[in-house]
Amino acid sequence: MPYDPLSAEQREIRDLVRTLARERIAPRAAAIDESHEFPWDIVELYREHGLFGLFFGEEYGGLGTGTLLALIAIEEVSKVCATSGLILAVQELGSLGLKLAGSDEQKERYLPKLASGEFLAAYALTESGAGSDSAAMRSTARRDGGEYVLNGSKRFITNASVANLYTVFAKTDPDAGHPGISAFVFEADTPGFEVARLEPKLGIAGSTTGELTFDDARVPVENLLGEEGDGFKIAMRILDRSRPGIGAQGLGIAQGATDYALEYARSRETMGKPIAEHQLIAAKLADMETACEAARGLLYGFGQMADAGLDGAELTKASAQAKLFCSDTAMWVTTEAVQILGGYGYIREYPVERMMRDAKITQIYEGTNQIQRLVIAREMLRENRISQLTPA
Repeated sequence: MPYDPLSAEQREIRDLVRTLARERIAPRAAAIDESHEFPWDIVELYREHGLFGLFFGEEYGGLGTGTLLALIAIEEVSKVCATSGLILAVQELGSLGLKLAGSDEQKERYLPKLASGEFLAAYALTESGAGSDSAAMRSTARRDGGEYVLNGSKRFITNASVANLYTVFAKTDPDAGHPGISAFVFEADTPGFEVARLEPKLGIAGSTTGELTFDDARVPVENLLGEEGDGFKIAMRILDRSRPGIGAQGLGIAQGATDYALEYARSRETMGKPIAEHQLIAAKLADMETACEAARGLLYGFGQMADAGLDGAELTKASAQAKLFCSDTAMWVTTEAVQILGGYGYIREYPVERMMRDAKITQIYEGTNQIQRLVIAREMLRENRISQLTPA
């Protein structure tokens, strides 16, 4: 049996999400991919069933069910449609700045709208010349009386053009590197703000990914998150908690591909028997299932740590491990699924071709897997471990 640490109440919510995914989202997945159009009907489905509330506390109109169940919801949806799973993951990503560093007034103003899905959120850190190296960002925020004046641009921003609210990072001290970065809550209807372009992509085709520009866009001082110079610390705390959402997307893609490949291998016959009974195919399926279950253990372990209130280095390491292993599993498993289907796996009539394209981005965004390996190694070196081995 798959690892399942949920309570009976949590299982009911998981089963609701699973049913919605299979009955309402799965039939739309191919069309979303083909049209490259943002699926507003899926957003409305989430609003109707309160699924955005999974990411918020009851005091703000959410369900208060915690991190683990939120990750499981992303996983369940991503089994059938990675774009639709990403909508949930990015609602968390774009809201975490408020939840972690927002004032009471900021939280009361925005979190209920995010919990209901009235507002969609986005996270604007990356620039064309500042991806993994956020200190190289060139966007600026200059204080002018009771406002900050933002200038610059952001690149590869998920939910560009559909988000109502962005967490935006800019330098209030352009010469200070990381300590010069500040964070802002930014409303999409602010004059001077534009979505300059939307990117055509290999996968997650129904999700908008775009370039944002800020031309003397004015933000009230009240929209500063934390203090000036807190931006980098806020960004890293956000990513520690949001990266496992991409892990959940990757795990969902991998499990969906495994399930489909198994079903296909049971029905497809060669040499007088189902291909699932051929040893080479059976071995692939066994390895795919085992990789998914190992990834699930890391992901759910992070969810339990977050729900227990853990913070700091231990959570950072667990977050990076979950994101790394789940997304690497997604890429490897979907490639194997295509191989099991053979020529059918390479054509769009079958979903594993889409799953393989969708899987690739999980190794790249919210911190490339190369960066995750550096984070894990850094935390290992900081740990005060004592070897159990004695010198020879």
